[in-house]
Amino acid sequence: MSPTVRHLVERGTVYLGAALLAFACGFPLFWMALTSVKPDREIITATPSIWTAAPHLDAYRRLFDQTRFETYFLNSIWVAGGSTVMTILVAVLAAYGITRFRFKGRESIATVMLFTYMFAPIMIVIPFYIMMRKLGLTNSHFGLMLSYASFSLPFSMWLLRSFFQSIPLELEEAAMIDGASRPQAVARVVVPMALPGVIAVSIFTFIVAWNDYLFARVLIGKDELKTLPIGIQDLYESSVTDWGVIMAAGVMITIPALVFFVSVQRYLIAGWGAGGVKG
Repeated sequence: MSPTVRHLVERGTVYLGAALLAFACGFPLFWMALTSVKPDREIITATPSIWTAAPHLDAYRRLFDQTRFETYFLNSIWVAGGSTVMTILVAVLAAYGITRFRFKGRESIATVMLFTYMFAPIMIVIPFYIMMRKLGLTNSHFGLMLSYASFSLPFSMWLLRSFFQSIPLELEEAAMIDGASRPQAVARVVVPMALPGVIAVSIFTFIVAWNDYLFARVLIGKDELKTLPIGIQDLYESSVTDWGVIMAAGVMITIPALVFFVSVQRYLIAGWGAGGVKG
């Protein structure tokens, strides 16, 4: 086999694998979106069809008119966004302190940070609930944000620590020699160079907060404070299950996370590429 043919075969294999992976990941979303626009009689039929001759948006109308989906949606946006901002602020400061200041036990702290991430959320949900109840933070979005931040911080700090370690200390010192204070040097030099890590942390935290069911179910009891996973689960457990509405809700839940990832992934890839060239 000639090198050209071998190259074409290898490239074709890669593209085929990517296409199969895209199909496996994208087909559930396609089927969910298709089901949300089908008439009810086609949803519950014994022989499902790939397409429908009479698509409609009645399920989306019922979703917004007959449920509190808009409230759940806004709650999820608020909680996921607040958790992301909180995690980034704390993780940046913690990772910077570990990489730039020398103190006893610095490496041990870094190792323990990653070790705490090994614990499953179900192991800490009860102690966390007891602590939140004593602090009066149950049935509050702030308590929910703290839970997501506490779960995301170990991995986020570990990830940002590796990015900060790759940034030459001389660049920060040069900025301080030019008259910048340490906070200014961090904000204008260190953080922009670690932007791929910051974006990765924001993606990770946002998706964790957006999809979480466990902590939201335990900490939130009031209907007006519920997030999307809890609200949609309550729709599923209702006396009459409206599959069109549930599929429409699934589409509305997936789209924001998908848009958020697509909007930042090019910056993430560009940042990684720049870091590879500099290295």
